[in-house]
Amino acid sequence: MITPLGGNPSPDWSDQRLVDACLRSDSEAWCALIGKYKRLIYSIPIKFGLSREDASEVFQQVCLRMLSQLGGLRNPTCLPAWLMKVTSSQCLELSRQQARYAAINDEVIGKIAETRTTETVLRECEKEQIVREAIHGVQPRCKELIHLLFFESPPPSYEETARRLNVAAGSIGFIRMRCLKKLRRSLEEKGF
Repeated sequence: MITPLGGNPSPDWSDQRLVDACLRSDSEAWCALIGKYKRLIYSIPIKFGLSREDASEVFQQVCLRMLSQLGGLRNPTCLPAWLMKVTSSQCLELSRQQARYAAINDEVIGKIAETRTTETVLRECEKEQIVREAIHGVQPRCKELIHLLFFESPPPSYEETARRLNVAAGSIGFIRMRCLKKLRRSLEEKGF
């Protein structure tokens, strides 16, 4: 399939551009759009305390709903907020369905609902999405360094990090400081 505007969809494409391409039945743009928001969608059911299997079910339902309703989205810049709302609604619906079939009394369901409110979960997810977008916006080397130092478990040693980045081990501290400064600036620009 030939993608719009020449070439494959880039992760840097705006939501507007991805949505427009999806509406023209561009399957690669659809994959790029799902790839951009898969962590956001999947994280919400996990935060609601659903199992991984249930989170996968919610993910599929949200993607199907997005596919069927994408044409009605007036402002693609609101897509993350729309996805959070749809995903939380899907989580609540699945929880209600499961409660009908489980031997759980109303008191237990009420306590579960008090523990994690929808508003709390959505606020957390919104912040996480802002951080994901800010990390995505930094230079590739900074992105890789941030991933190595903060997302790998256990984090690699400075020597291993330097080897992977192909830089001197003594420069990792300076590079980290510069990358975190750029990330902080990007987060501040996004109102974080």
